[in-house]
Amino acid sequence: MPTTAWSPPCRRPARAVVVLVDGLGERLLRRRGGHAPFLRSLLPTGQSLVCGYPSTTATSMGSFGTGLPPGSHGLVGYEVLDPGTDAVFNELSWTDGPDPRSWQPEPTVFERAAAQGVGVARIGPAYFDGSGLTNAALRGGRFVAAGPLDARIAATAEAVAATKRSLVYLYWGDVDTVGHVHGCTSFEWGEEVERVDAALRRLAALVPDDTAIHVTADHGMVEVPFDRRIDLADEAGLLDGVASVGGEPRAVQLYCRPGAAEDVAAVWRARLGASATVTRRATAVGQGWFGPVHDRVLPRIGDVLVNLLDDTAVVDSSKMRPELLVLRGLHGSVTEDEVAIPLLSVPPRAGS
Repeated sequence: MPTTAWSPPCRRPARAVVVLVDGLGERLLRRRGGHAPFLRSLLPTGQSLVCGYPSTTATSMGSFGTGLPPGSHGLVGYEVLDPGTDAVFNELSWTDGPDPRSWQPEPTVFERAAAQGVGVARIGPAYFDGSGLTNAALRGGRFVAAGPLDARIAATAEAVAATKRSLVYLYWGDVDTVGHVHGCTSFEWGEEVERVDAALRRLAALVPDDTAIHVTADHGMVEVPFDRRIDLADEAGLLDGVASVGGEPRAVQLYCRPGAAEDVAAVWRARLGASATVTRRATAVGQGWFGPVHDRVLPRIGDVLVNLLDDTAVVDSSKMRPELLVLRGLHGSVTEDEVAIPLLSVPPRAGS
């Protein structure tokens, strides 16, 4: 994926704010940059990054929080198999999931920074504090609960000024939510990005002069028409030999019965044709999709991985909640609209 050269300030800043805008894909930002004049002004000195595989929040948060690839931190999808229970659980909600610190035992960036005397604060909604995903991927330092965007901006500015050496993480999820519900080409999506853009401009003016601000995302998004969704409830043949289905509509992970994986892959290839790639786990691991894969992580990955390439998705109306079936915007797969994310930086003010 093309990148733009970027050079950090010569002096390491004493304070840093890292903002993660959920769902703010780099290609989406460029395509609809008229809604984001502040962020658009940072694009020439920014970078285009690849979020990793699959392009989903839980996996990206694992990489963001630990600095490790998915095969090392172990958060390898939206819904994944827990080999200890042989049950699929959701790594975003963590309902009925395993102990998060055992599931992801590697130290986080926040833990390492706090151990070095940096004042670490994480700003987000109250229900994130102590959640499974937070404890797995984003633990360390102190958590500051704040709801509305203006409240989070104020809390971030206060936290970064509280100590001479500080690292503050600010999360905002509504761009992703609006994209899922209304679509990433909708006027609602543009309005939400305008709101975030204005708030980040205010943040840049509020922080101390020696503060660097970095803005990134966890994934992008595509829109999938409802008539382009393959429903497993109507496609029984696709489940022959499949013990469990994980992943998500754009990146399906199939956990197969013993000896059935090759036949399952062949059936899915025949059904989806050029709309998808269908790949065995060994091939995906060998090609480095997940980075180096730890032995404890390998059985969490599906035996067969299905990535949708065009405006297609795979759903299951017999099992998915109705509100998930009507989402317009989706992600998880390997297209550039889904995997390209920005890294935009505001350096410390001159003279700091």
